[in-house]
Amino acid sequence: MSSRAWKAGLTVLAVVSASVGSAFGATTPASADTLVQLNASQIVTDMGAGWNLGNQLEANANGVPSETAWGNPTVTQALIDKVKAAGFKTIRIPVSYLGNIGSAPNYTVSAAWLSRIQAVVDYAYSRGLYVLINMHGDGYKTVTGSWLICDSSDQTTIKDKYQKVWQQIATKFQSYSEHLIFESMNEEFDGQYGTPTQPCYSNINAYDQIFVDTVRKTGGNNSSRWLLIAGWNTNIDYTVGSYGFALPTDQYRSSAVPSTEQRIMISVHYYDPWDFTGQEDGVITQWGPNATNTAKKSTWGQQDYLDTQLKKMHDTFVAKGYPVFIGEYGAVDKTSADSSNNIYRADFARTVVATAKKYGEATAYWDNGANGQYGMAIFNRSSVTVSQQGILDAIMSAIGSTTTTTTTTTKPVTTTTTTTTTKPVTTTTTTTTTRPVTTTTTMTRPVTTTTTTSGGAGKTCTAAYAVTGQWTGGFQGNVTVTAGTSAISGWKVTWTFANGQTISQSWSANLTSSGSAVTATNLSWNGALGAGANTSFGFLGSWTGTNTVPALTCTAS
Repeated sequence: MSSRAWKAGLTVLAVVSASVGSAFGATTPASADTLVQLNASQIVTDMGAGWNLGNQLEANANGVPSETAWGNPTVTQALIDKVKAAGFKTIRIPVSYLGNIGSAPNYTVSAAWLSRIQAVVDYAYSRGLYVLINMHGDGYKTVTGSWLICDSSDQTTIKDKYQKVWQQIATKFQSYSEHLIFESMNEEFDGQYGTPTQPCYSNINAYDQIFVDTVRKTGGNNSSRWLLIAGWNTNIDYTVGSYGFALPTDQYRSSAVPSTEQRIMISVHYYDPWDFTGQEDGVITQWGPNATNTAKKSTWGQQDYLDTQLKKMHDTFVAKGYPVFIGEYGAVDKTSADSSNNIYRADFARTVVATAKKYGEATAYWDNGANGQYGMAIFNRSSVTVSQQGILDAIMSAIGSTTTTTTTTTKPVTTTTTTTTTKPVTTTTTTTTTRPVTTTTTMTRPVTTTTTTSGGAGKTCTAAYAVTGQWTGGFQGNVTVTAGTSAISGWKVTWTFANGQTISQSWSANLTSSGSAVTATNLSWNGALGAGANTSFGFLGSWTGTNTVPALTCTAS
């Protein structure tokens, strides 16, 4: 997956054997399957509820892909059958290539690895499920052997390699029907969790264009297959906002596709609020309107925010014929800190799926195969059983399906409790996130809502400042802006730090600093607020000694 993958801890990592692919090999169909031309709304409806086979084919040992390297058992037909029986109609299969790619100039992908990928694809495809495969871990700087690096100086070599690898993948699956979808890459960015940079974003756009052109030119069903592309780090704001995202052209697609339709999907991931979904501590364990303890509920990222985010994707893409695929969402298990946590994990999943359905968008739950503390599994892959019936039922109720209740089990994937990310640098337990917060220090939550209102023509707003996480040398902040008794068209929030705090990155606002003075203004999508409505933005900062909460001034326009 991502910076949010939580691979199961291991004491030993075994390098994949070259014989793996041949042991599980599959043969390409002799003739092409019939491809049905489905338009945007038809494909989204047909895809139904989706599930990720996380931490398997993207796992690696020392830069060599190995599906068991991160603690999960070998993928079996029985597992995929269980997933289908539970009600899922789409399976996303993250794939890394890394050390299984040969040297220049051909960059030949290991035949054994391609055969193993095909075998796993066929487990789902042969059962009538939709299947998505991508290029997953090759773009993470922290993964050994990664090479799809958008701010590398040697872009000529990278683009040549990328083109040749996708040419081989597309050729391998050329005959498959519309039930197979290719995804260009995963969470591609420069490794810094801040505003997108250039020329990195332009290179990401170039990768998407190379991907589309390469797949189309291989012909057969690939000439009209649905293709999934992503913007900066699969981030909603950085995909819909004015940060540099550019849709690829589709000039080589088949003439069989109606000229009024698209065959390109947009990929984003949804893990907000991160302190609930991914932060590995017991501080924020509840979410949504049913939360019973406000101290355990995040100050941002609730259902209104979710609705706003997915509506932006609808208005920017779905309304123009480009389906949106929320390829990852979910929340880690924090029942060790709050026995009611699974209730809110289910509420979160239900609301994501229901809101996506409302806006004509497809979804896929991120399952990393890990059960227990900070795991995200719905299934126990060793026993092939459902381990989170409540979350499963929530997803299916939102999509409009039903499931059969199965005996719940929480047997861990491994016997260790160490967790890390899909982008392991070392064997330490620090987790890197989209809003990075280390898990090795105690978090505190000083919250203050000191606000000042101002503005002309009867327009006012208030701004509430909260420190949502704090650790040695760093902190995460959130500001909620609320319109007064009249609607506003824009806002500006200013404050001055008293203790030398500095901000390193922000999201959902244009934020600038001059010394200790900070100014934040709305983005194009969150400036207009109805009377009493609110929006939030967040940031990461550093501090030493004292982290006094500042007084804010909110100016409405």
